[in-house]
Amino acid sequence: MATPISQDLRQYIEENILPRYDNFDKAHQQNHVRTVISQSMELAENLDVNIDMVYAVAAYHDTGLCEDREHHHEVSARIIREDRNLRKWFTEEQISVMADAAEDHRASSDHEPRSIYGRIVAEADRCINPMTIIQRTVQFGLDHYPELDREEHFRRMVAHLHEKYGRSGYLKLWFTDSPNARRLEELRNMMDDEALLRQLFNLWIG
Repeated sequence: MATPISQDLRQYIEENILPRYDNFDKAHQQNHVRTVISQSMELAENLDVNIDMVYAVAAYHDTGLCEDREHHHEVSARIIREDRNLRKWFTEEQISVMADAAEDHRASSDHEPRSIYGRIVAEADRCINPMTIIQRTVQFGLDHYPELDREEHFRRMVAHLHEKYGRSGYLKLWFTDSPNARRLEELRNMMDDEALLRQLFNLWIG
């Protein structure tokens, strides 16, 4: 990392932005955003980027969940554009780039991120830790589909994993030599083993 994150920016985000995640579903709380921040910082180490921008994009990327999940990436972009406090650290052009990056981070996006900042946060948001992904998928189902019975939850989990992370899934990686690429292949191998998936599902559903 060429330069450290501005301390006053870090303080503002720690006190005013990250606590917003406490109100989101279990799969998108502070542990999630802090992981995305950490992975964004790691990806940025060898890139010619503004580290404050990388940090801010990662911190704001899911704030739009305050309204809904379907359009949260667009809402996150709007939150960045409307946060007047960010003008203390960034130009209008930088804020526009950061808003675009937040909007582009969604795994199901139909277009490639428009900047290196979008590619960084999109890759970091993948958070491809196979065990964590499976656990978060179970948690999301329990939070959002309480009407499903146990078997229906399992089938929803399997279907989601294949739709997003499968070899024909919609998730895209923007750094093919990243640790995420190796972990994605590990996850796919686990997804091929239904007995293992059921064992993990039973562990987390309680």
